[in-house]
Amino acid sequence: MYRDTLSLLGPALPVVSFLARLPTAMCQLGSLLLVAETSGSLATAGLASGALAAGQTVAGPVIGRLTDRHGQRGVVLVASAANAAAVTALVLAALAQLSTPWLMGVAALAGASVPQAGPLARTRSVALARRAGADERTVGAVLSFEGTLDEVSFVLGPAFVGLAAALAHPAAALLLAALLLAVFGTAFALHPTARATAPEPSGSTRSGAAERGRLPGAAYVLRGTMVLQGAMFGASQAGITALTEALGAPAQAGIVYAAMGVMSAVVGLSMAAVPARIGLMTRWRAATAALVVLSVPLLAVGSLGALYAVVVVLGAAYAPHLITVFGLTERWVPAPRLAESMAFLTSGIVAGQALALAVSGRLAEGHGAPAAFAVAVGAAVACAVLSWTVRVPAPVPVRKVRPAAAERSG
Repeated sequence: MYRDTLSLLGPALPVVSFLARLPTAMCQLGSLLLVAETSGSLATAGLASGALAAGQTVAGPVIGRLTDRHGQRGVVLVASAANAAAVTALVLAALAQLSTPWLMGVAALAGASVPQAGPLARTRSVALARRAGADERTVGAVLSFEGTLDEVSFVLGPAFVGLAAALAHPAAALLLAALLLAVFGTAFALHPTARATAPEPSGSTRSGAAERGRLPGAAYVLRGTMVLQGAMFGASQAGITALTEALGAPAQAGIVYAAMGVMSAVVGLSMAAVPARIGLMTRWRAATAALVVLSVPLLAVGSLGALYAVVVVLGAAYAPHLITVFGLTERWVPAPRLAESMAFLTSGIVAGQALALAVSGRLAEGHGAPAAFAVAVGAAVACAVLSWTVRVPAPVPVRKVRPAAAERSG
């Protein structure tokens, strides 16, 4: 199945899109470490990192909407250049030890200009599959593949930052991110497959266009569940950090979190093997049930070995949930709003993670790791409730459009 996916996407697009989305995974931790190093204040570092997350949360859907209206090429070109410049400016501002408001302002610009390579690559890949007349199983494999690329980027990104900080300076990691943005963000924008998502001229009436662009209520539920998924990430990260510190092994926190990401990526790849007869709603409800069942043991972990075991097993539920929610969005959202909706999902994860990390971090300080893990369990329960109460809309008809053989070249 993945052979068909790679044949559909071509050899270059997965590599280019992966390297274009890697800086997003590097900048959150990189900004935190850089500002902490240069200012000597974790509070200032947290404010700058939070401003970056806020900028991405607010502006991400706007960038997605712009690509829906004007196509990906021009929007991604401008965003990649602006993001590379903003990340470089953040490095310079931190090294110059500017005041906290200035650092927050530059960090917010760095977040707001993120070119959204992950959501846009997913939108582009699905468009290529639809235009090639692929069946639902192939579309599912494309979404699983893109989800795995996301997972791997969010494992390797922080690892690169940590390595650069250990060997040189956190500034080196962010400068590398700026370089990747400038080179591979541009390459992603200029890749021939960008034409696959170009908006089509419409001769319909304004009311008809409005009807095609109207979102069903269930699409907003999917956005809410992604905020909750982000909250699970943030709360788990806070709990893992608090527990490893209490056990006298704080250096293990990043490794534990990375192990969870690796498991999620592996399971994400296997999602293409799920039989087509098991529908997306069934998969979503099963995934949210797994989130609940596999997160509850977090409340009882008290040793490093148990933490590794529980967190790695929990990682097996993350990718199925993420991939299925992206798949449902592709099915329920009209094509003229797809990139915007994909960006909303990613921004929801960022927002949920940042908020939960702040709240559960304080809870962990006062009440220990179980308090932070309780936030993760609560978010999992809320996800399950949403999956069982949502009113399923009629799927958006798959449009028959011209083949994209030329667009897959490269």
